[in-house]
Amino acid sequence: MDAMRRGAFRSDARSTIALVAAVLAFAAAAFAPQLLNDGDTFLHIAAGGRMLADRAVLFADPFSYTFAGAPWQAHEWLAEIVMAAAYQAGGWSALVLLFACAAAAAAGLLSFSLGRWLAPAAQALVTLLALACMTGSLLARPHLLALPLLVAWTAGLVKARSERRAPSFALLPLMLVWVNVHGSFLLGFAIAAGLALDALVESPGARSRTLRDWSVFATAALGAALVNPHVIGGITFPFALMGLSSLGNVGEWQPTDFTRLQPIVPVVAAALYFLATRRVKIAPVRAAMLLGLLYMAIAHQRHQIVFAAVAPLLLAEPLSRALGRRDGVAKTWRAAIAGALAALVLLAGLRLALPLTRGDAAVAPMRALASVPAALRRQPVLNDYSFGGYLIFSGVRPFIDSRAELYGEAALARYAALIRPDAAALDTALRRYKIRWSILTPASPIVGELAARAGWHTLYADRYAVVQFRDSAAP
Repeated sequence: MDAMRRGAFRSDARSTIALVAAVLAFAAAAFAPQLLNDGDTFLHIAAGGRMLADRAVLFADPFSYTFAGAPWQAHEWLAEIVMAAAYQAGGWSALVLLFACAAAAAAGLLSFSLGRWLAPAAQALVTLLALACMTGSLLARPHLLALPLLVAWTAGLVKARSERRAPSFALLPLMLVWVNVHGSFLLGFAIAAGLALDALVESPGARSRTLRDWSVFATAALGAALVNPHVIGGITFPFALMGLSSLGNVGEWQPTDFTRLQPIVPVVAAALYFLATRRVKIAPVRAAMLLGLLYMAIAHQRHQIVFAAVAPLLLAEPLSRALGRRDGVAKTWRAAIAGALAALVLLAGLRLALPLTRGDAAVAPMRALASVPAALRRQPVLNDYSFGGYLIFSGVRPFIDSRAELYGEAALARYAALIRPDAAALDTALRRYKIRWSILTPASPIVGELAARAGWHTLYADRYAVVQFRDSAAP
């Protein structure tokens, strides 16, 4: 009877903590100003809106004037359609609500999965630390919609490994959706390969069966991943993107900045200290996976959220063996669950009730673009890289935007040269594309270069953008 009570408490506490984690993540995403601080959000909404209007997935660039009609894979097409549908249904508030739901689902799934192995106090603490490490990637982009898929997939694989069996085919629909939402689906295969190797190493007496079972699952997962508009191209696309050396100039692909305090730094330091002092035993393959995830998080800021979602699940079982299960006394868990659900409903209603309007921002020079006459907007523009998404969203064809896979290394290198500025590269671009106006950040060296040229004038300037134009007499 006591054992049954303890089991019921663990289940109750596990669910309660997971629900509280979901509420916290929902609130953080729903009311965090940073959620909309990315120019790609505009691009994704525009792409999704175009696909909804055309009732077809995009296979060529319909937005820029420099690469108009060039082959382009809308590899995040499903996420973009969902984003556009949410925006069309309820504006920015509905879009924020969509991403708040995704954050809540990821947090709840992660916490509930951790509760399978960890005592309630440890479950709550590890969940909180993991969520803290995700805050830097809290942006309204497809990777956040894919986060619940990453958590659910990893949790399912780790559970299968813990039970000494092959993963369930019930995970395959996750891959089917994931491959059409975000390129991080490749991580799903990497995690599966790592845990399959872990199973082979740790089960020497059953290697033949283990290899067969995990191979069958991997083959089925590959078949699910092929169900995308680009088929094989949809699977190979992430490799092509990661092969672009120019990604190093993009903020999210740059290394983690240790000159400013970020949650991942103290969390990793505390975790390493705890693992060492408590002598937590981690299997060699799993330890290599953790080091690989840590390397990715240090090498590229965008992978901090991946580390925060996957590492706790890989560590949960080894931690439970080191800590043991220590359960407290069951208290008013029903009231806690009811309160958490009520809080979710209240927060969702509050988010929809409070109008969310957009103003000038570093990625959205609204007043600057509004100052440009309609006739001039239709002329070729030289724009800042970070403004490309907002220009597309506003119906202006950009010179460049964040789709590095579309423009390629050569075009990105030319753009890097002309914004230095290289006078010859700038002259070539102005002449080749017949550029009539520009919209750039005030710090851009091109602003001064254009101002010094005959026939170029400043139309508008503020702290976010400077608009310049060339009169008809300019050479």
